[in-house]
Parts: sequence; structure tokens; C-alpha cells
Amino acid sequence: MSRILIVKNSKMVGKMIGSRQGFTLIELMIVIAIMGILSTIAIPSYQDRVIRTQLEEAFNMAEFAQKGVEEYYKETQQLPMDNVAAGLPPAEKIVGNYVTGLTVGQGGVINISLGNRANKNIVGKTVSLRPAVVEDAPTVPIAWVVGRASVPEGMTVQGENKTDVLLRHLPMSCRY
Repeated sequence: MSRILIVKNSKMVGKMIGSRQGFTLIELMIVIAIMGILSTIAIPSYQDRVIRTQLEEAFNMAEFAQKGVEEYYKETQQLPMDNVAAGLPPAEKIVGNYVTGLTVGQGGVINISLGNRANKNIVGKTVSLRPAVVEDAPTVPIAWVVGRASVPEGMTVQGENKTDVLLRHLPMSCRY
């Protein structure tokens, strides 16, 4: 009799294995829940990276303005007060993929207005590049303090910082 039971049980096991195909609904729901959790963690991090990349491109665009400010400073030992003094076109003419304008302000500060194809979290925001100089040694090159970065020791930063981009969106070199 025990032989018959074993045979019957082995036939049942065979049927159970053969009838199971695919995943159950609960297994699929668990996988979808895990994917949802992972995506909620990954998407903000990815957006921050995209924004930092866009800001880097805006800083690259501002390099020609930095050169204009530096040349003016070498010639006059003073910092320009506007785009004209720095030899730049009007602010609304300096545009790019992520920049809607670039203004030289009092003290030689360069304010970059963000927009156009920029991420929605930085559209309408401003990032400032402020010149730092050694006041009693005008031959020392200008150091640029970007965003909320700290001022180099022995230098004095000029101009007002109008940076209103969130700290987490700024590249590391512009935060502290």
C-alpha cells in the first residue's frame, strides 16, 4: 500500500509542477512596489545632476565676461560697473541654452539669469560670479567666487551675491 501512495503522490507532484507557469499576482505586485521605491530615490538625484550640468554650461558661457572684467581691471585698477564698461553686449543679447541674460553689476559681479531650456527648478533663478581681489596689490589676478563659495584667504570679494539657486543644485565648488 505504501507503494501506491508514493506513486499517487509523485503523480500529484508532477501535476503541480507542470501546472505552475509564470508569476503570481502578489509576486508581480511586490516587484512593482520595489521598482517604485527605487525610482522615487533615483529621480531627484538624477535631476540634481542635470541641473548641476546645466549650471556648469552657464559658467562656461560666462568665461568671456570674466575676461572682460579682468581686462578692465588690469587697465584701470578698478572693477567695471556694467556690461558697457566691461566691453560686453547688452545683457539681453547674451543668451544661450540655459541662460537668458548675463549682467555685469557694481563691483564687477557677473549675474547669470537662468532660463530658456533650463530645468524648471532653476528657471528664473540667478547665479553670481563675484571677483575677489587683493586690495593693495592690483597686479594679483582676480579669483572668482561662484555662488556661495568661500572667499580665498587674503582676498576681498566685491559685489553683491544674488545667487538664489538651491544649495544642493550648485556644483560642490560653489557651495562652501
